[in-house]
Amino acid sequence: MQRYFISPEQFGEQTVQILGEDARHISKVMRAKLKEKLIVSDGISREAIVEIESIDPGSVTATIVERLELTSEPWLQITIAQSLPKGDKMETVIQKCTEIGAVSFIPFLSERTIVQYDSRKEEKRTERWRKIAKEAAEQAHRNKVPLIEAPISWKSLLSSFDNYDLICICYEKEQGDQLRDVIQPFVQRLEQQGTYRVLVVVGPEGGFSEAEIKQAEEAGAVSVGLGRRILRTETAGMAALTCILYESGEMGGV
Repeated sequence: MQRYFISPEQFGEQTVQILGEDARHISKVMRAKLKEKLIVSDGISREAIVEIESIDPGSVTATIVERLELTSEPWLQITIAQSLPKGDKMETVIQKCTEIGAVSFIPFLSERTIVQYDSRKEEKRTERWRKIAKEAAEQAHRNKVPLIEAPISWKSLLSSFDNYDLICICYEKEQGDQLRDVIQPFVQRLEQQGTYRVLVVVGPEGGFSEAEIKQAEEAGAVSVGLGRRILRTETAGMAALTCILYESGEMGGV
């Protein structure tokens, strides 16, 4: 069953209204018919199976048939902080990590970031990232669309560390703690009824400098390795996210 996210004001007590690109997708791409059923979510607290009652250009009205429980979100809220990579790699990171279960993304600029940051173009690029996250969340049957923040500086990222219960910075030269060594005892101390926030910090193509690792550790991060193989920047976040969710029981782990 096709899934769509709508804004809370489009979600009524008995009916919902689907507008804009989603309405055009339903009518032109999916070629949906009257009485056909869809799943809609307001991305916050309401989700339902609905039945199409009318289809107009740019607007679809549907009646709520069944309210659904929100069961697709992981109990660990994991944010991926990704140093801006070259090309369209950030799109890949957002798409795949949304499918896996990340709740938000923080693009940032670090010492070895290669991308030339242009604030005038950044708003349009951030909007594209948000659209990719929405589409990936719909495809993966997520209950919520991950938050995509505007790019920030390394200093600003460090100052946000107090907002998290655990910060793991991925470092290919780490010879001590591996990700599992840190995640297993952390997860075992927690109760799934609570809300816990984890930040995974991933460097650019050239990795982090030793100075950045030291700064991150002084701010409260734990430097972790991801095994004996060197992962690409667009792969590291996916691998770390998957491992953490597995260890937390979201993928058949503990």
